[in-house]
Amino acid sequence: MYQQHPLRMTGVTLIELLIVITIVAILMGIGMPSYRYITTSYRISGEINGLLGDVQFARAEAVKEGQNVTVCVSTDGLSCATSTGWQAGWIVFSDPTSAKTTNGNAALVLRRQVAFTGSDTFDNGATGALIFNREGLVAGLLTSGGALIPLREPTANVNWTRCLQLSNVGAAFVVQHTTPGVSCT
Repeated sequence: MYQQHPLRMTGVTLIELLIVITIVAILMGIGMPSYRYITTSYRISGEINGLLGDVQFARAEAVKEGQNVTVCVSTDGLSCATSTGWQAGWIVFSDPTSAKTTNGNAALVLRRQVAFTGSDTFDNGATGALIFNREGLVAGLLTSGGALIPLREPTANVNWTRCLQLSNVGAAFVVQHTTPGVSCT
């Protein structure tokens, strides 16, 4: 004989929904700080590596072409600014006379970097231009020991601070606050 089962209700109960919402909230609470750290770290790395790459490119171009090449802070992509804040953007250009000017000639500009979109600061208060000569040596540094240009995010958390270290012989590399013998804070 045929037996009929009573209709069963399908769906989610309120208790099941609350349990799922609680689990998702806990996972979000754990994951969000890690996500913020990763995105900030990648942004800082990208910004400082952009200048590092352009400095290394300028040095190589100066040696290859046998003439001066300048890297300087630029807000308009054509001329050097008087600022030392690299977060405003920069240009790399052939500069045979070391005049730190393109005279409006866009053909001299080899590379451009636009301003950072965030509020990171990339400034040591002294270095706004670097001129590489045909031997790859750098002039334009105010100190004989080179320059250290810190890149800081808005909260000034030292864990995210990176510095571009430049020597007068043209060597450039990135250091962190934990690098022995270097004060990158």
